[in-house]
Amino acid sequence: MTAGGEVKVRIAGAAWIAGVAQFFVLHAMVQSAWERPYSWARNNISDLGNARCALQPDPTPRYVCSPEHGLMNGSFVVLGALLVVGAVLAGALWRRGTTARVARVLLAGAGVGFVLAGLAPADTNENQHVLGALLIMGTGNIGLLAAGAGLAPEVPALLRRAAGLLGVVALGAFGLFVSGHYLGLGMGGMERVAAFPLLVWASVAGAYALVSPAVTRCGPLSVPR
Repeated sequence: MTAGGEVKVRIAGAAWIAGVAQFFVLHAMVQSAWERPYSWARNNISDLGNARCALQPDPTPRYVCSPEHGLMNGSFVVLGALLVVGAVLAGALWRRGTTARVARVLLAGAGVGFVLAGLAPADTNENQHVLGALLIMGTGNIGLLAAGAGLAPEVPALLRRAAGLLGVVALGAFGLFVSGHYLGLGMGGMERVAAFPLLVWASVAGAYALVSPAVTRCGPLSVPR
């Protein structure tokens, strides 16, 4: 791999780690600012970014008032942008071929979804926000599933298998969330099972890309024809 390629893959790893880390830090800060306790079970992630204080009737009734919604929406945008950066620059993590290209495009689509969700809070532009959520939990999780087959053989088998397994779990949770079946986790809990596996995997993959000498010694691989 050229020096430029090595720099790119390390930037990709740093971008994924930084994006996920700032999201969870700001998530904690914003939820702590609520006068009424914020619940991971009862509240959507998007409730943290709602611009107005109001009773939200759907899908379950709850009062939403997020004083620091601007911070959360900014965090969504930063997370999305850094996920896209990682998907574009982390070429050494992937094989050559259609599966890898599709996986990277879909993962970048999840990043675009976070940007859309941050620019359009659910209570001000619901349609755009829902589109963002579909890109995150639909497109992104399909990309995560495809990553299991699209990652290069040099990537540890555990990381490749985890991508596929987490993709299956997250897609199943997305279906349950959309259909209103929360299995005792609550609306917010099931949404997190659908949305967070991608972030957990991205942070671990980012750490691998950042520190592993195996990745920086090789470029994208050709698959046998």
